[in-house]
Amino acid sequence: MSAKQIVQNFYKSDVLLDVKKVADFLHPDVVLEWHSSKGYHKLKRDQIIDLSTELSKAYIRSKARISHILVKGNSVSLRYAHYVKTIENPREEMLLAHFMVIWEVKDDKLYRGYQMSQL
Repeated sequence: MSAKQIVQNFYKSDVLLDVKKVADFLHPDVVLEWHSSKGYHKLKRDQIIDLSTELSKAYIRSKARISHILVKGNSVSLRYAHYVKTIENPREEMLLAHFMVIWEVKDDKLYRGYQMSQL
């Protein structure tokens, strides 16, 4: 599978809410450096899995609408908007944030991520 396909599959609907699927995509030494509107976060594998667990408690649907995707070797860049549906209001789709992320793929897994997001 190509690096592009791996990253696209990671951002398919509801994958981020499925802890097992998220874990399957992550390299054992994965690191995600994330600059969010709430500050800087450096997440390792267990912390990314914990984030997926928390998302799955609050949301019943998750969808990334990818507007741009660029590939260079094993690096894939995405620009996307992340939409969710809450447990309290499952009929309304809500914008969670806008994201820009660069993923380096190693051994067919997400290895290094550099992400920025804004509400």
